[in-house]
This record gives sequence, C-alpha cells and structure tokens, in this order.
Amino acid sequence: MGYEVHGVIRRCSTFNTKRIDHIFEKLNLHYGDLLDSSSICSLICEIEPNEIYNLAAQSHVKVSFELPEYTTECTAIGTLRILQAIKTSKRENIKFYNASTSELYGKTRCNSQNEDTPFFPVSPYAIAKLYAHYITINYRESYNMFCVNGILFNHESPRRGETFVTKKITRAIANICKHTQCVLTLGNIDTYRDWGHAKDYVQAMYLMLQQNEPIDLVICSNEQHSVREFCEMSFAFAGIYLQWIGRGINEVGVDQHNKVVIKKDEKYLRASEVNSLLGDCSKAKRILKWKPTYTFPKLVYEMLRSDFQELALPIDDYDTCLARYAIYRCAETVKRQGSIEV
Repeated sequence: MGYEVHGVIRRCSTFNTKRIDHIFEKLNLHYGDLLDSSSICSLICEIEPNEIYNLAAQSHVKVSFELPEYTTECTAIGTLRILQAIKTSKRENIKFYNASTSELYGKTRCNSQNEDTPFFPVSPYAIAKLYAHYITINYRESYNMFCVNGILFNHESPRRGETFVTKKITRAIANICKHTQCVLTLGNIDTYRDWGHAKDYVQAMYLMLQQNEPIDLVICSNEQHSVREFCEMSFAFAGIYLQWIGRGINEVGVDQHNKVVIKKDEKYLRASEVNSLLGDCSKAKRILKWKPTYTFPKLVYEMLRSDFQELALPIDDYDTCLARYAIYRCAETVKRQGSIEV
C-alpha cells in the first residue's frame, strides 16, 4: 500500500520486539505514552500522519479489576488525549480509528450483537472502552473530525499474548507435548465468544478509514464457540482426546490415558463474567465489501502450529488435524447418544 508506518512504544528496562522482529526494520518506532499528552502532541506534529490507529490499552479484562484506575487512565483518557491532540494540531486530513470492543455488550440479553445493540459493560476495561467509544463519536460530531470506532470481537493470531486464554491453551499443549508442562489450568471454560483472525480484522480496520464518510462498524466472524470447544479442538489437533470428569470448579479434562491435562482454579475466574458474545457484521460486509477469510478451525490450527514450530515439535497438516477432530467429535456423539446416523 506504500505506507510509511510509525509506531509508539513505551520506555521499559527490557526491549522486547519478539512479535514484530520480522518487520522491525520497516517500522519507525517512537517513545511515547498515552498517559503523557505532550508526547502524543509532539509525535503528531513531528510525523504528520494521515491515519492514526489507536490500538493501545490495558486490554486484559481480569487485570482491569486489579488495576481499574490505570485501565481507565490509559484506555479511556488516553483516547481523549489522542483526539484532543489531533484537534489542536489543526491537521484536518487526519483520519482516526479507535479500537472499540465487543466487551461493551457485556451482559446484553440480545442473542447477537450489531451496531444498534445496547451496551451493558461489566468490567473496568469495558467501561473504559465505553468512554473511549463515545468520546470518539463526540469529537466526530462536535468538530467534524473523521473518527470511527471498530467494534471488534475477539481476534487472535500466533502473536497473541500468553496471558490470553487462546494463546495460553495452544502454548500449554505444545509444552505438554514437549514434556515441559503437565497440566493446563483455566477458569470458566463455558464462556462463548466470537473468535476471528487478527489478519482479517486489520484489513477491516484499514477499509474503515478508506470510506468517504466515517461510520462505526461491528467486525466479527458471525460464529460462536466456547473455551471448552477451543480446548477440545486444539488438543485433538495434537492427538490428545479429551474426556471431562466432574462438575463445576472440580471438573478436569483427561486424555485417552486417563491423565489429567486440564484443571480449573478459582483464581482465574473474573469478578463479573460475560458468558456469551456473538457478533453480526452484516453492515460491515455490505459497506466495506469485506468478509472474514479464516475459519475457526483454521485459526486454531495456525496458532497451535506456530507454538509447535517454536518448540521444534512436529505437527500434522491441517486436513489431517481436522479429520482427527471430526473423528473425536463423532466418537463423543456415539458415547452420549449410544448410536449415530450415517
């Protein structure tokens, strides 16, 4: 696309660029912080950007209960600082994208969520994002700025941080197969999420800033899967077939040799849990001419393969893994129903 890409990084004692090493030489990185208005203003004046993508936040939901003030300062007020810096720069050609989130819907009673679904946030992170969402709209309407919110549902990739459940699962499976870890410990595995691939969603983000008029859109896969299903699929891809024993917090997942590989711990439960999210991106499909290209199994496989390759472990091709999971699901159906129609 011919873009000159600039990014903002925070000063810390260790310089970790692991997830961007493959493109590091192509980037222009600057020190800055959303807690520091002066750094934001200076960078906008220095770089003179045409597009700004605000992807920065304290984005871990559970951590937001432990650090509510910091989460609000960074995620909510940080967005305000960027918007105000754009406004005072008087550069009318700047287009601003704000990463909104499906966590805004929280405990909504709607079966699926679109741009018109009422918000019901239930975590400090989601409430901070709600402020960021509405302040973006406020600056758009008050100052005629090109500002948009992308309400992105969960998006994953091999670069996902290891404190997030999807990466925690695939990394643990690789470690279990490497015999450096025995058990994966999780919290609530019966929450349902709309998971997509970050690559697809970044394409949608880009397209949102190429429109003639600013508009807020839901970006999602239109599919819903549980953490339990993510576990079953990713373990099956690795040749480990889960059986569930027990109930509640005492439930465990055992492999085909009756060895416990998954257990639960209350410390991973959230103070207020969002049980189910399912997006409806029909508006984005119509306006952006966009649709997700990754299926859920393909996403799971790519994440698992990356972790296996990092540990120099062999993994079968995608079709073989998918067939293995299909056999596992068929066997589970037979166990539950006693028979299966072919």
